Amino acid sequence: MKRQRRPRKAAKKQLVEAEAWDDEVEELPETSADEPDETGWKTSTAQMAGLSRLVRAGVWVLVVSGPALGALAFLSSSAPAQGAAKPVAAASPASPVGPAGFAELFVAAYLQAGQGTERDLAPYYSGSVALAVKPGTRTATQSTVIASREVQPGYWSITVAADVTAHDDKGKSKRLGVQYFRVGIQATGPAGAGGTEPGATAGYAATSLPSQVAAPTALKPGGLAYETDRGSSSADPSVETSRGFLAAYLTGTTELDRYTSPGTRLQPISPAPYAAVKVTGVQDDSSGPGQQKVPADGTVLHQLVQVDATDQAGSPVSLSYALTLKSRAGRWEVASVDDAPAIRASSPPSAAPHTTTPGPDAAAATPSPSPSNS
Repeated sequence: MKRQRRPRKAAKKQLVEAEAWDDEVEELPETSADEPDETGWKTSTAQMAGLSRLVRAGVWVLVVSGPALGALAFLSSSAPAQGAAKPVAAASPASPVGPAGFAELFVAAYLQAGQGTERDLAPYYSGSVALAVKPGTRTATQSTVIASREVQPGYWSITVAADVTAHDDKGKSKRLGVQYFRVGIQATGPAGAGGTEPGATAGYAATSLPSQVAAPTALKPGGLAYETDRGSSSADPSVETSRGFLAAYLTGTTELDRYTSPGTRLQPISPAPYAAVKVTGVQDDSSGPGQQKVPADGTVLHQLVQVDATDQAGSPVSLSYALTLKSRAGRWEVASVDDAPAIRASSPPSAAPHTTTPGPDAAAATPSPSPSNS
């Protein structure tokens, strides 16, 4: 009987403590400490009382630490992540277009100017200028920029190629050929104008008069992919297709659809620049002798076609066309006019010695070597 009173005392104590927490606790039945429950686990009132104390302790810990945990969560959410990289806006590269155009105009004005007209260079170069040449002695019939390099931010080195013609006092002109001039150009304004100041107005200024420089190194092109010479034989169906296509393309006398693959959007040149076309040579990337029969459908052939086209005035003009042909239904058809002739893989250009073609009176202008130099 004494052993049964202790569990009752513990149960009563648990009930009192639960009422202090406003918990609803069912009164435990009188059970033996070793009596198993329906699940097969053995429980006792002492064990239940210990578990209740642990739960109450956990609740108090959460109540006390709640404000501190909330403050910590707020601070951690507002602080920047230590390991996260901040996005950096990519800087736009400076454009050479503005400085290049300014340099080209400056070179043209410089070639035209002379003694007494130095003020014509003021929009380009504000330094002191005293030219010895007569105005109009030289002119640039055409010019173009061939190189540009940003020496430092906002400061450019521009090389201009100009086709120069000389004029004498009697009004006669002589073409001097292409000459090369390098100019230093400072730019202001945003990167799109070649400068370094976003939002600023674009402006340019030359830092000196142009300096004439040597021509760039001439290059010998790499090997082309057209290794088989087909000549201009009309017995080759592919040559005949190219002949008919180019005649229609350049003269407009026939329809292109007769020679092109379905779905191509090739159009003849309009207005037609030539009255007649003659094929003078064809090279392709096939192997073996000339093809008298058209291969299976879908076969692709690349051609380089040389033509002499006669313009409306009766003058012949030599032209080259890179074409891609494709076989279909027993015939060759032009699939495309290629952007450039195909080159062999791993065939870069190589340096070639620079040569100039002498003018018609170069022999008279060149002094003969003296005996001491021979």
